[in-house]
Amino acid sequence: MNAPTAPDGAAQSEQAPLLNIANVLTVLRLLLVPVFIWLSLLPGDRARLAAVVVFVVAAFTDRLDGQLARSWGLVTSFGKIADPIADKALTLSAFVLLSVNQRLWWWVTILIVVRELGITVMRFFMLRRAVMAASRGGKIKTTLQMVGLVGLLTPWSMLLLPAGPATFLTKAAYVIVAAALIVTVVTGLDYVRQAVRLSRQDGRSDQ
Repeated sequence: MNAPTAPDGAAQSEQAPLLNIANVLTVLRLLLVPVFIWLSLLPGDRARLAAVVVFVVAAFTDRLDGQLARSWGLVTSFGKIADPIADKALTLSAFVLLSVNQRLWWWVTILIVVRELGITVMRFFMLRRAVMAASRGGKIKTTLQMVGLVGLLTPWSMLLLPAGPATFLTKAAYVIVAAALIVTVVTGLDYVRQAVRLSRQDGRSDQ
């Protein structure tokens, strides 16, 4: 990573080894995605509950690897790119599975998928100018998505909850997903704004 694009973190990213606990957790999250999908496609509430457990473990590694990377000085360019990719692989597969099972409107899933994949592609194209790390809004978006997804994926009836609380938790999950959708769109537009600004700055420096 070039110093002019990220003066505060460039030295740290260059000194941190690629093989570190934070990056290992990120790769582990990627490996858990196909396990989650496989369990979700199996029939029965037991398989669904197991899929939720895998999802929660994978989501927890997202929070843990970020904290370790910052507190232990393990931030790398690989981690900045691989971490959001792992998040998207996990959350987007969950959104698609919910829509396939008719538990979430397809237009919501399509809008989120287009935004997430579009921003990921844009980040790769922007690598020659700067590494666009996840913003605070992006992290809030990810948290809302994961909490809402857990609420929709969990077979509450299997947990022996009365009908009232189970229905409330499901409705609350839909509200959280709606909030996540709004933040997803807003942060996506913000990333585009950042990319345009960086492109203009790069254009001026070439003149």
